[in-house]
Amino acid sequence: MEDYASSDEDYHYDSDQDDSVEAYENDEDYALLSSKGPTTKVITKESLLVAQKEDLRRVMEMLSVREQHARTLLIYHRWDVEKLFAVYVDKGKAFLFGEAGVSVDQHPDSDSSVPSTVMCYICMEDVARVETTRMDCGHCFCNSCWIEHFIVKINEGQSKRIRCMQHKCNSICDEAVVRTLLSRKHPGMAEKYERFLLESYIEDNKRVKWCPSTPHCGNAIRVEDDELCEVECSCGLQFCFRCLSEAHSPCSCLMWELWAKKCRDESETVNWITVHTKPCPKCHKPVEKNGGCNLVSCICGQAFCWLCGGATGREHTWSSIAGHSCGRYKEQEKSAERAKRDLYRYMHYHNRYKAHTDSFKIESKLKETIQGKIAISEEKDSTLRDYSWVNNGLSRLFRSRRVLSYSYAFAFYMFGDELFKEEMTDAQREIKQNLFEDQQQQLEANVEKLSKILEEPFETFSDDKVVEIRMQILTLSTIIDKLCQKMYECIENDLLGSLHLGIHSIAPYKSKGIERASELSVCWNNKVNTV
Repeated sequence: MEDYASSDEDYHYDSDQDDSVEAYENDEDYALLSSKGPTTKVITKESLLVAQKEDLRRVMEMLSVREQHARTLLIYHRWDVEKLFAVYVDKGKAFLFGEAGVSVDQHPDSDSSVPSTVMCYICMEDVARVETTRMDCGHCFCNSCWIEHFIVKINEGQSKRIRCMQHKCNSICDEAVVRTLLSRKHPGMAEKYERFLLESYIEDNKRVKWCPSTPHCGNAIRVEDDELCEVECSCGLQFCFRCLSEAHSPCSCLMWELWAKKCRDESETVNWITVHTKPCPKCHKPVEKNGGCNLVSCICGQAFCWLCGGATGREHTWSSIAGHSCGRYKEQEKSAERAKRDLYRYMHYHNRYKAHTDSFKIESKLKETIQGKIAISEEKDSTLRDYSWVNNGLSRLFRSRRVLSYSYAFAFYMFGDELFKEEMTDAQREIKQNLFEDQQQQLEANVEKLSKILEEPFETFSDDKVVEIRMQILTLSTIIDKLCQKMYECIENDLLGSLHLGIHSIAPYKSKGIERASELSVCWNNKVNTV
């Protein structure tokens, strides 16, 4: 068998390679995370309340406030507890409360000071005191007006921050009062309000987003660190946390959005047809000119002028058409050549992107085949019992194939005119492109070698041959991991980083693959409820 890691195209390793290979050999499961533990959590319907209560508890303990006030503060600050505490430390409690619309009740009811009937300044009627409600801000109106106000705001989508009815009052209504009044006559609306308050933890929280699975799995994902990351839900869907599209690094979110649209509507093909062909004035089918003469004929028999698209007769010379004249030939030729060049460039990157995507789909079927090979090998009378290196190599193949696929979409925009035309000179673009493509080709060569060797019928080989294949897979896995890491560093530091454009930041490379979110623990549920 040939030495798969000895080609001149390979990435030559340093003296630490043996240690790295040993690390891969001892890695029982590439899908597992590092010893730091998972930094993303799956929030299910059952754990949503627990997750929300945990943040509420922190604010309630720090500021000594009731739950509804803590929720109002958190919704205003988009459930960012650290930001809320920073405002509290920097600007004080009064500013924090006033900005968020929190009013602490400073006007307790008193039988001696409040008459038995109260004028409601909304409906302008005298109402019995027991049929009125006063909010923490001190404004008092009849219950019927409050209920109508709540219903209108909930239907308008403002249920999470319902303000007092008093003109120019910015105080947020006590959620307990809203819930109580609605439940008397409109229990369905009260449930809707309760649901909106609960889901605000996801809808208004920049660290929490719904899983974009279709059909929806019902889970949400919470990230503990940077929101620029790729995650895997417990339902198995991998996606970009920032834009909720499929995981697409090393493409930025904007690059992937443009690329997905381009692939979906084949805009480059349409553009080329539009510029490079003319519709026949009779049958309206597109016609491409294959000669220098400006008189062209459609297959339907209609002759027309290529320059203006008008129908003509067939009498003509090389320089003119009898009874017809127009002159935009050079401009049209330049447009046609550019459109053709842009199409060929798009096809170059798209063909390679699709080739790796198709290879990934085919190789995904290898897992079942390899499990069968492992089962056969384990039944053999052999000293070899551990075949985890095969599964680890397959996992490395899947991850690197995905990186390669998206790297062509990245290169299409990085070195084209659509996004960075004014950011680099032609000379700078050429240098950067050569640097990136060199790394891309090294990665591609080693990925293909790993793919080939994983397809070997190792269950039929002798122990010595299996040991040889094992070392080749471990070595290639190490090399590919380092090449992927090097490519990401090149993109972040030499390509995108040098342009200082935050909009094109990419999710960091994870050697272990996209992190699978762990279930949010509910073990503190009893503790939270006692607060």
